[in-house]
Amino acid sequence: MASQNERRARSQQKKSTARLFAVQALFQMEAGDAGLEDVQAEFEDHRFGAELDGDVYSEGNLELFRTLTYRAVADQSKIDQLTDSALVAKWPIAKIDPTLRALFRAAGAELVVKDTPPKVAITEFVDIAKAFFPDGKEAKFVNAVLDHMARDANPEAFA
Repeated sequence: MASQNERRARSQQKKSTARLFAVQALFQMEAGDAGLEDVQAEFEDHRFGAELDGDVYSEGNLELFRTLTYRAVADQSKIDQLTDSALVAKWPIAKIDPTLRALFRAAGAELVVKDTPPKVAITEFVDIAKAFFPDGKEAKFVNAVLDHMARDANPEAFA
């Protein structure tokens, strides 16, 4: 029988995986000009716990994945405004790397939903940035932008 700590760790890992998959799905939607429902179905059928070429994908928290991808699309205008206000005027969201754009939209969705403490969401998405850009300065950039977005989206959490 799994201990409470083991169950908590598994639950956290599933949420982390859901966040990563949400970033990948949002990137795929933009790159492939695909719709939300099609990309969600593809990830649910072919990523969550699936085996591909001998590699097994992690199980993810399906509810969080669906929430993040749906909210990122439904609230894209609001999320992009939050992101733009955090970026330098010379670099609006339309000009940044598409992977970072997908990451900011997924993180923005989590910040707008407000189910997760902002500092937790920021840490999780900074870790995703480190996975995508292990040698770059992007993680620090992501941290700064998400901190600004979180304070705009949920100022009471920082009071």
